[in-house]
Amino acid sequence: MIKTSSRPITYWLFTCCGMVFVMAVIGAITRLTQSGLSITDWNPIMGAIPPLNDADWDKAFSAYQQIPQYKILNSGMSLEEFKGIFFWEWFHRLWGRMIGLVFLLPLIVFGVRKKIDRALTWRLCGIFALIGLQGFVGWFMVQSGLEVRTSVSPYRLAMHLGFALTIYSLMLWTGLGPVSESLGQQTSTSGKTLARTGWWVLGLLAVTMIWGALVAGLHAGQAYNTWPLMDGVILPSAAFTILPHWLNVFENLALVQFIHRWLAPTTMIVILAWVWLGLTTARHKKWFIALGAMSVFQVILGLATLISHANVILATMHQAGAIALLSLMLINLHKIKRLA
Repeated sequence: MIKTSSRPITYWLFTCCGMVFVMAVIGAITRLTQSGLSITDWNPIMGAIPPLNDADWDKAFSAYQQIPQYKILNSGMSLEEFKGIFFWEWFHRLWGRMIGLVFLLPLIVFGVRKKIDRALTWRLCGIFALIGLQGFVGWFMVQSGLEVRTSVSPYRLAMHLGFALTIYSLMLWTGLGPVSESLGQQTSTSGKTLARTGWWVLGLLAVTMIWGALVAGLHAGQAYNTWPLMDGVILPSAAFTILPHWLNVFENLALVQFIHRWLAPTTMIVILAWVWLGLTTARHKKWFIALGAMSVFQVILGLATLISHANVILATMHQAGAIALLSLMLINLHKIKRLA
């Protein structure tokens, strides 16, 4: 594992975490500005170079004009307007390439200089493989919106976010350093309960975040922009209009939003209960307090995003807040398990 004296490795992994965090924020802006389908091909190498002259821009714009999003939603868009949405998708892909390079090059250097042991080398190589796979998943997502749909598949959007969160979590956990198989000094019954329940809380948080991706993919934040009622009722009848009925859970705009709007505060309450347990058990109380405060703030951000009809700034902050909440959850779990 990481040597305690190897600060450069820790700083490198935290830098990569920061870049993935920024990537998620850029991704949110790309989605909210409907920029994600502006580049209709995938060229991992040469795609890093944007159009450099009028002929290149005409070619890129002509390709975009062939897809349903342009024909149905953006017909008549000017070239200058196209350049605006093109920038965000290009920048999103460029930042992904930069993450790959910033992760790979130091990994090679640390490996050659034998700064990491074999177990950690394999773990880091696995993370790099996930980074590469994430590029393909991103293109797989974009493809879903090029032929029939005017936006990407919510399922593929959730998959893309899930991969990003997995990569981020693995980087952060590894960067935090080695842990023991036991609870270190947390040997009491309450300490063991704190550790075990923490993983269930993390799982609930992950489900809530992925459900948020389904909400985003269905553009469900643009509807039912009141709280706690939806069109004057708790659950509108429109939530059960798809057959077979089980598909409503994943594809019905009304029901998907209903689940997320109540799953989020439920997750907050569960996190606050876990924080209370942590404050009575663990030593690192400031991290538990930060987690509890962030969970409340995240719900407030979510409500503000809903009421504002998914305002770009608020919705982007909401996605960033979710990753901050995930980070604090992982930090607390790591501190519980860390060697005494």
